[in-house]
Amino acid sequence: MLERLREYIENPYARAGLILVASVVVAYIAAFIIEKVLGALTRRTVSDLDDRIVEHIHRPIVVTLMFLGFNTAFRALGLSDRANGHATAVLQTVVILLWARAGLHVGTLLLSAFSSRAKERDLIQPRTLPVFDMVAKMAIFSVAVYFIFLAWKIDVTAWLASAGIVGIAVGFAAKDTLANFFAGIFIVADAPYKIGDWIVLDDKTRGKVLSIGIRSTRILTLDDIEITVPNAVIGNSQITNEAGGPWVHQRVRVTVDAAYGSDIDRVHAVLNGLLAEIEDALEHPAPYVRFEAFGASGLTHSVYLWIGEPQKRDLVRHRIHTAIYKAFAKAGIEIPYSKHDVYIKSLPPQRPPLEIAS
Repeated sequence: MLERLREYIENPYARAGLILVASVVVAYIAAFIIEKVLGALTRRTVSDLDDRIVEHIHRPIVVTLMFLGFNTAFRALGLSDRANGHATAVLQTVVILLWARAGLHVGTLLLSAFSSRAKERDLIQPRTLPVFDMVAKMAIFSVAVYFIFLAWKIDVTAWLASAGIVGIAVGFAAKDTLANFFAGIFIVADAPYKIGDWIVLDDKTRGKVLSIGIRSTRILTLDDIEITVPNAVIGNSQITNEAGGPWVHQRVRVTVDAAYGSDIDRVHAVLNGLLAEIEDALEHPAPYVRFEAFGASGLTHSVYLWIGEPQKRDLVRHRIHTAIYKAFAKAGIEIPYSKHDVYIKSLPPQRPPLEIAS
């Protein structure tokens, strides 16, 4: 009996069959453990993130264990090195593709979970999620291709050298596109502004940020005109974010002159009195008036108040100007206009009229 069993085991086909059966049994045991044990543990948690991760890595684990047995069985058959190499390469390619597919799903799940729980200054946020998702997919795809090349014993060095030459050519041909791409990544990572903020560009273009893309940023102005600004331009410019800082409130300043000789206390009383009547002005911080300077034509005063919505800045300035003009006219306070006195020290000597010969 033992002799027959020994002869059976020494038979390469019988040994390969036993290995195949054992690998299938081990794979089913692993599947049972994953479904029953890990499944029971993940179901006890509040979040369903771990359940979905286990769901995606379930099949790659089982197939990997099964293919390990298949690879051992092929070697037990005593085939040629070339046949064993091709069989191993095929099995490894399938396993790499399965794990790459699972990695794509798991990466997307983790990034989505991080972005949904992100705080204001965290790097991964809902608005930055597409960038990180794309980078993660590119990284997983590159790693998968690299290991597939190794499985088929392909010289990666030559491919990398060719890719470097092609990359240089593509870089020169699409340098503007690449500049916008990398600038978009830096904008998303550094977060100088976010969707909904009011920003001012170097050329004094002012508008609300509608979207932040990989190539460009879209801004909607108060004229209801949408402007698309390349990210490379924004990356090399000084951007004023009116919604930045610890709060969204924005200070509005309006300057007015009162004529020399005006009652300065009355000027202050009139300006302070009209501030409480300005619509959309915030009570906190409280508005105030400052005597700024002795101007060329009058006493320069500035009115300061705060608004809660940056898009209403121009409208609030209109209301302040109107209120000041009416209040000064009612109080009899003159708003001087620019004027210059010209003094003539002397006139040129008069010349006798020319005599015209008849």
